[in-house]
Amino acid sequence: MTTTKVYIDGQAGTTGLKLFDRIKDRLDVMLLTIDPAKHRDNNERARLINASDITFLCLPDAASREAVAFVTNPNVRIIDASTAHRTNPDWAYGFPELSAAHRDAILTAKRVAVPGCYASGFVSIVYPLVQSGIMPADYPVSCHAVSGYSGAGKQAIAVYESADCPNEFHSPRQYALTQGHKHLPEMQKIAGLIHTPIFNPMVCDYFAGMVVSIPLHSHMLNGNPTLADVHAMFAKHYAGQQFVQVRALQGEDVLTDGFLPANPLAGTNLLEIFVCGNDARMTIAARLDNLGKGASGAALQCFNLMVGAPEETGLNLH
Repeated sequence: MTTTKVYIDGQAGTTGLKLFDRIKDRLDVMLLTIDPAKHRDNNERARLINASDITFLCLPDAASREAVAFVTNPNVRIIDASTAHRTNPDWAYGFPELSAAHRDAILTAKRVAVPGCYASGFVSIVYPLVQSGIMPADYPVSCHAVSGYSGAGKQAIAVYESADCPNEFHSPRQYALTQGHKHLPEMQKIAGLIHTPIFNPMVCDYFAGMVVSIPLHSHMLNGNPTLADVHAMFAKHYAGQQFVQVRALQGEDVLTDGFLPANPLAGTNLLEIFVCGNDARMTIAARLDNLGKGASGAALQCFNLMVGAPEETGLNLH
């Protein structure tokens, strides 16, 4: 068995902790760890990065760019969970189910950018629509999303879980109202859109899980497709994928009384696609765990592909 030396730069963060838990007991991994007293010591970080075979970056954008600059060992491979490199053409985009080309790029890449959580849901819907020719690239896309508070950062998590959590935190809270959310450049570029979409995210009072929804008018799509046409396209696009599953039309195989809750996939690496509506107006929704397929799970899936391990190693399907 080949052992891969792994360093997690930013292990103390939400994504870093999840990654550590997922790989710490793997026999094919040798974890390189930093003395907590030196986690801000750039010389020590650089030493560990260059001693690794693969380094995960679980850092803010600026720190991720800094960490990449530390690399002097040409054999080091980087998996970055930040926003810093997701639109960089020199980095493979870490969503292997989008296309065979995406998967092939990850297999051999020295640099892989893990998708954002909201962006994972968004591109899982819009990329196939554009690539299939159903959605014009200049379609005025709007996106609505809800997420558990675990994606809001350590400070927000502490507020949500405190005994004196403010009353307003117990309701859905819409944010990024200036249309400047950091995932927007990634969403537009990877999906192949000409125009930046409108994005309306909300953080809600539950821990993990998200739903990302795209409303569509059929008459604005190429060929005025029916609901069944759109569903068939998604089923074909994701056929054979274990982590992306297209549910029955109108979600009749998994929904109860027509409701689409956001948290059933928490703890898994699954992403589910739902095609609902009628032949005139449709809602396409993606459901996933913002800490799973939307973060550490996606990073680990890319790692498995890069080292030749079974893709599902360390990842939950249910």
